[in-house]
Amino acid sequence: MPRPSARTPFVARGAELDQLAAALDRARRGEPGVVLVGADAGVGKTRLLTRAAEAAAGQGAAVVWSHCVDLGEVGLPYLPFTEALTTLRAAHEAVDATVAARPALARLLDATLPADDEQSQGERLQLFESIAAALAASGSADAPLVLVVEDLHWADPSSRDVLRFVVARLRTEHVLVVASYRTDDLHRRHPLRPVLAELRRHPRVEHVDLQPFTAAELRDFTTAVAGGRLAEAAFESVRTRSEGNAYFAEELVEAGPDGELPWSLADVLRARLETLDPAVQHLVRAASVSGRQVSEPLLRAVLAEDAAFDDDPGAFDRALREAIAHHVLGIEGDPAAGGRDTVVFRHALLAEAVASDLLPGERVTVHRTYLGALERDRTLGSPALRAHHALAAHDLPAALTASRAAARKAARVLAPAEELRHLEQVLSLWEAVPDAAGLLGEDRVDVALAAAGAASRAGNPDRAVALARRVVDATADDPLRQASLRHVLSRYLLGTERVEEVLAHTEAALAILPTDPPSLDRAWTLAMRARAALNADQDELAEEVAAQALAEAHRVDAPDVEADVLTTMAVLEIEDDDRAATLLAQARERAVDAGDILTELRCWFNLGSNRYYAGRLDEALRITHDGLDRARATGLGWSIYGVELRLFVDLVRYVLGDLTPTPASGETVPEGSAPTLSCVQLYAAVARGDADAVERGTALRRDWFRDGQIALISGGCSIDALTWAGRYEEAVDLAVELVEHLGRTWSDYFLGRIWISSLALAALADAADGARLQGAAGSPALADLVERGHVLLDAARTTAERGRPRGGRLGPEGIAWLERAAAEHSRLTGENDPALWERTTRAFDYGYRYETARSRFRWAEALCAAGDRTAAEVEAAQALEEAEEMGAVPLVEAVRALARRARLDLPGLRRPTTAVLTEREEEVLLLVAQGLSNRQIGERLYISAKTVSVHVSNVLAKLGASGRAEAVSLAHQRGLLEV
Repeated sequence: MPRPSARTPFVARGAELDQLAAALDRARRGEPGVVLVGADAGVGKTRLLTRAAEAAAGQGAAVVWSHCVDLGEVGLPYLPFTEALTTLRAAHEAVDATVAARPALARLLDATLPADDEQSQGERLQLFESIAAALAASGSADAPLVLVVEDLHWADPSSRDVLRFVVARLRTEHVLVVASYRTDDLHRRHPLRPVLAELRRHPRVEHVDLQPFTAAELRDFTTAVAGGRLAEAAFESVRTRSEGNAYFAEELVEAGPDGELPWSLADVLRARLETLDPAVQHLVRAASVSGRQVSEPLLRAVLAEDAAFDDDPGAFDRALREAIAHHVLGIEGDPAAGGRDTVVFRHALLAEAVASDLLPGERVTVHRTYLGALERDRTLGSPALRAHHALAAHDLPAALTASRAAARKAARVLAPAEELRHLEQVLSLWEAVPDAAGLLGEDRVDVALAAAGAASRAGNPDRAVALARRVVDATADDPLRQASLRHVLSRYLLGTERVEEVLAHTEAALAILPTDPPSLDRAWTLAMRARAALNADQDELAEEVAAQALAEAHRVDAPDVEADVLTTMAVLEIEDDDRAATLLAQARERAVDAGDILTELRCWFNLGSNRYYAGRLDEALRITHDGLDRARATGLGWSIYGVELRLFVDLVRYVLGDLTPTPASGETVPEGSAPTLSCVQLYAAVARGDADAVERGTALRRDWFRDGQIALISGGCSIDALTWAGRYEEAVDLAVELVEHLGRTWSDYFLGRIWISSLALAALADAADGARLQGAAGSPALADLVERGHVLLDAARTTAERGRPRGGRLGPEGIAWLERAAAEHSRLTGENDPALWERTTRAFDYGYRYETARSRFRWAEALCAAGDRTAAEVEAAQALEEAEEMGAVPLVEAVRALARRARLDLPGLRRPTTAVLTEREEEVLLLVAQGLSNRQIGERLYISAKTVSVHVSNVLAKLGASGRAEAVSLAHQRGLLEV
């Protein structure tokens, strides 16, 4: 590993060392962590990490260093992790066993293994899981692993993705990751910026912001470097020009005597190099073109034919030895290069300064020399390195072939972002290189198709569509080939929900593709058309085409097509939920046979939702848990279906009455998945009565446009929360806005409208109850509430008739919410029919525990109004018991308030009367304090106004009060009244 010169002093940094030591202690205890060390170039990151690593190794830790290198926008995929795992594999049998058990990881570390023809997002995330497992296997309580990753600002996209994944997977491993990066390199659009922002939110990630030396620290540092205290003028010169930067200060001190120091760092570096032998300078300049580091065999090959070295076999070694002696270069082991040595500059700034001093023509010449060495001996560097030097040398044919080779290697190691960039480089060079197809052995269409696949796997669906569309357009002069490619474009279009385009493309393709002999292209075209018809609600077409697709898949023995089609057919099954579940189980088996993990997870999700909407909640919970476990085990926990399975786990838990917050998993939630999971967690938050439920729902408004599901769930839960908070008008207004939004996004009769209408009717009914208590019966305001309720009930019923539920009919939940809408409408009109609330309670009793309890509370309330106090006590007692067991605080308080008003005898609610007032008199006086009239109090307590008058008279007499206001004041003063 690159270490600062032994002569370089270590000054200050005590707090930072303590922070790193504490993180190591936690890792030793099984509390893994990540420390991000950021600082400007030259401030001392490597010096700090070296000292910390030495201390860790002294305490028994296994310390491994790895690096990122600067190869422009396209780096070497997974370089720091490949470097680290190669070292660990040689030292730990457990790591070697992990590699042996995982083909994707073995391919990454062994370039001689054959590549798979196809890769998927599933395989890539399996690779991530394997890397995390290998790192975990390398640490123990006695010897925790400390992985140091230097120069994270140069990390390739795949390495950034792995780092994010490893952080998300941290549980109880004995692992500490320390990564350094240069803050002065992070411009506004630097790709590391969003990664750092995400990582810093993780509870196991710490950040060290390494600052330049203070004046006192710099004095100690320069004294140690110079071997004595600098004269004041010299020190002040160093201080003002270095601004506390350790590297700048060291170079300034070592460049010359006091008072003769150059005035810029570039001058300092040039002054140091100019004292070296010309051959040494030549070697250093050649090395600088490669960046911070270059493999020693490659540098030797580059200089082998140079006039300064070709005649003297020992010249290279002497020049390198002198450069090392003068602290310009250093040597470190390079495990990723098979144990060969790597030549490194003492500091990245030194390499940059030397390279910048070369003339453009000189730089191109050196790049051409590198390319020649790499072409003569392909073992000296990767295809990506060849492409880098070829582009810099303006050798476009070599850049074309090397970029294509680099893309293939990136695909083999499951690095789609790098693969895409290399392929796009090939496409950009195509017109400039004569006979590009002959050089590559493939035409431009093949390259563009590969690029589209890479874009899709890299999570860039729009780019995949654009590339595939370009391919289809480019093959217009070959109708048969164009038809065979339309299903590829259709797959990408389905990922962006462009259903009508898919129907058009598949129709055009099927008109040309021959029916005999059967073909995989035709099978996939039919499968894509069936799925598009399903998404477009064209069920008859979907059923017809799916049957054809299944037959074609059988004829060509394509289990992956079968799995896709069976999943579509299961969703189309409108009469028999169990039959649909059987089809989904078959589809899952075929997906497993085909090794198609994404289709398998799609089946897990659809099977869980099938059981949920059929009212089989216990089955649904088991299936979604198993599916999520499978997603996590295969590294797809945050794929689209992994997220959907997480959502359903939370939803089913809530419906079954588990209102506890979602258990912390220790994973970092990807930014794109956070709103989806946050919205489903609102269900339980509202039922628990979380004080911030409304605010959390409001915060999700900005994500409505991203996903209609987020809008529906967060909006509906917010309506419920606003109603519990007594903000009835806001609740109804939000319902109207939500319906309008989803009407534009989905359709006017989306099934969730039944739920939204029910919740809005509940808000209107609560508002009407308040209006009646205030003596507003018969008022225009109350009439307006009732009229709005008529519209909502009609909308719910029309939606149930015209909406299209999956399964062809309303499931148990839809039926229950439709019953709830009718019951709430009855409460709104003042009828409050107990029979409607009984039907609602029975409908929810398929397993929806919270809504069953809430409906039972309303049933008890309706029974009280109807005078059946005995039955009301039975229902209220059960509702209270359920609500208390679940922790549904607002519902508990509502049931208790009903019991007090109606004087229901419920367990735990009998209060001892005071010596002055009876319990009923206290209740009457409390309502008097709220300004209610005798009639309003009677309606609230279910007694006559005359009886209320008697109670008020008794209260005035007992308290010796002359009026209602004085009675309230006296009772409050004596502690007889809770307000």
